[in-house]
Amino acid sequence: MTDLDPNAATPSNNPRPAAPQMPPPQIILQQKATMFGRFGKLLILVLGIAILVILGMSASYRSYFNLTSGPQEKFHSLSRDATNKIAIISVTGTIIEGNGFVKKQIDRVKKDDDVVGVVLRINSPGGTITGSDYLYHYLKELIKQRESDDKKFPVIVSMGSLCASGGYYIAMAVGNEPESIFAEPTTWTGSIGVIIPHYDISGLMKNWNIQDDSIASGPLKQMGSPTKPMSEQDRKVLQELVDLSFNDFKEIVRAGRPDFKEKPKALDDIATGQIYTATQALELGLVDKIGFIEAAIERVAELSGHDLKELRCVQYQKQPSAFDALMGVQMRSDHPLPIDVISLLDFTTPRAYYLYTGLPSLFTNTRFSR
Repeated sequence: MTDLDPNAATPSNNPRPAAPQMPPPQIILQQKATMFGRFGKLLILVLGIAILVILGMSASYRSYFNLTSGPQEKFHSLSRDATNKIAIISVTGTIIEGNGFVKKQIDRVKKDDDVVGVVLRINSPGGTITGSDYLYHYLKELIKQRESDDKKFPVIVSMGSLCASGGYYIAMAVGNEPESIFAEPTTWTGSIGVIIPHYDISGLMKNWNIQDDSIASGPLKQMGSPTKPMSEQDRKVLQELVDLSFNDFKEIVRAGRPDFKEKPKALDDIATGQIYTATQALELGLVDKIGFIEAAIERVAELSGHDLKELRCVQYQKQPSAFDALMGVQMRSDHPLPIDVISLLDFTTPRAYYLYTGLPSLFTNTRFSR
């Protein structure tokens, strides 16, 4: 008889369950953090900013050497298919320097033989004497260049909400052309005069125990300085400068408003620095018509000998750089620039303005009128 294994399976008892199978061992390798893994996002961000800056600088250099860059033409009104054009030159904001966007618009018109006349759209309180006279000069040069014995090149003014002081000075570029200055019903204009802003902060300096210890070559070198009260000698010299510049202003007005040549007292009576409404300005002879820009456009067409259906009216805007395009910046000709260091420095410099304001030029404009 054979010995039986007590653990062997028999019909009467179940087999012993098999031992559970363990999963094979896994080896996990942990990599050491790399420099890129730790700072990768920061590096990508810095790289992206660097690319944008490089693109912006590249666009600036291309613009400097690209003779075709400048104001971009934009359709305004009349016929889109016409070849002959009326150009709107916009003067917007405070006039600080003359060789800015307005000058670029003038240069663009000079090179465009299809332009038969100009609407000079002014919405400005004026600005520096030099900037205002600079633009006046080049507008007169434009007219002289484009006119001939048998062809007139009309320039008609359309005033916006404000055309004062230096803005009115520029408007005189129309010369003795009749019915050449249009003011909107709500326009304010005039303010014919000169101002040298001066602010005496010596009392404030005394309260803060601050002294002006400047070293100057002569008694008039600090003339008009805000750090000390104005002396009678300083005031006399500055007043003389204002009076001479004021006489120049009135001569320009007489050139653009010929009636005042025969009536000098009439101009003296209104050239007090006062601002006038459009209705008052019309009665005083400072403007010719009350009407919107469309009326000025029609007047240009009439003087140039063209039917409105034969003309396309265009205006100009700044050309955006590659950086502006990437950042989604919209460039407009009337966009004001913020306060800058140069403007703050200008605050301390005695300077004469054809300007309707009681403050110096703390804010500058590009969009550009400078």
